[in-house]
Amino acid sequence: MNVRKHLLAALFLVVITSCKGNTVNEDKYAFAKAETQENITASNLKTAPYSIRVALLLDTSNSMDGLIEQAKSQLWELVNELSYAKCGNDTKPSLQIALYEYGNDRLNAREGYIKQVIPLSSDLDEISKQLFELTTNGGNEYCGQVIQTSLEQLNWGNRDNDLNLIFIAGNEPFTQGPIRYQDAAANACEKDVTINTIFCGNYNEGVNTNWKNGADLTKGSYIAINSDKQTVHIPSPYDDRILERNKALNNTYVAYGSLGTQKLQEQSTQDSNANNYGEANAVKRVVSKSSHFYKNESWDLVDAEENENFSYDKLDTSTLPKELQGKNKSEIVKYVATKRQERERIQEEIALLNKMRRDYVAKKQKKGENELQNALLNAIKKQARAKHYSWDN
Repeated sequence: MNVRKHLLAALFLVVITSCKGNTVNEDKYAFAKAETQENITASNLKTAPYSIRVALLLDTSNSMDGLIEQAKSQLWELVNELSYAKCGNDTKPSLQIALYEYGNDRLNAREGYIKQVIPLSSDLDEISKQLFELTTNGGNEYCGQVIQTSLEQLNWGNRDNDLNLIFIAGNEPFTQGPIRYQDAAANACEKDVTINTIFCGNYNEGVNTNWKNGADLTKGSYIAINSDKQTVHIPSPYDDRILERNKALNNTYVAYGSLGTQKLQEQSTQDSNANNYGEANAVKRVVSKSSHFYKNESWDLVDAEENENFSYDKLDTSTLPKELQGKNKSEIVKYVATKRQERERIQEEIALLNKMRRDYVAKKQKKGENELQNALLNAIKKQARAKHYSWDN
């Protein structure tokens, strides 16, 4: 049975007896481990026939540097919270994220100064890469047009229980541009997409410039944030051990194909990008990497083996790592099986540690911190519950 964790524990588990030199209470550890194993046994580990789709439409004009920095520093916390979601009979939804930038003079004027940075994708490393490459510049911010563009370009599906969300963030009037935001909102309703608006500035100013109305038309959420406020990452006594397990987790990936080496390097690069915002943020990425959302079947043999269309007979062995060069099929299969077992064990360890880390952080968190993160999560949970999604926490 492929151990990929039940939501809350569905991502991150860790066997730990000491952190930063302090012994973890044995009773607490035993209870957490027993609870995690029970969740793994009881849960249906197959991906649910439901999807969460999130399109992030970010204003990249000059004044939005703080917004972009918040988005970079809070990506992994967002992914982690979504991973705890359950739908239907306690099954887990899949996650796809799309990214658009708008309001930047470097973008094509004929397209409304709008760019699709990445379409709906489950490739978390690629999403992180593209987010970290965003830069700001002056420009015209056309909210109605960027919403309409995302509605037309992305595949939003047609299943009733899918959760389709747009989050648009900016600080200029919502009424600018050639496409009325009211018309874009009507199109969103037809596609069962909810628009959530995040105004970077004073709450009443956002109301007066129609950001709230833009959300109300699709029964979405409106919030105003201070985009220049620095994200607060709370360290915990479990962080060092989680980061240690990340090194072991990375060693379970078996690159193959034309993308293998490049994507393996990209994995490491995004580890570094997360760490640039502090160890506590790097820990959140490790947790995301041990979740059911982090799948890399296009370049990792361990994940690829689970795809029913995968065949070792079609594998180009010349693209395999040097330790598998010259090996026959049975030897390669055995090697991959060993890596799978290692990964599942590490995922369990990370999940256990993460459960204790979250309990610790919850007690230290101060009200009002991390406004962008809270805006996203509160809106998602509110709208998800209307479609019978629930959260472990």
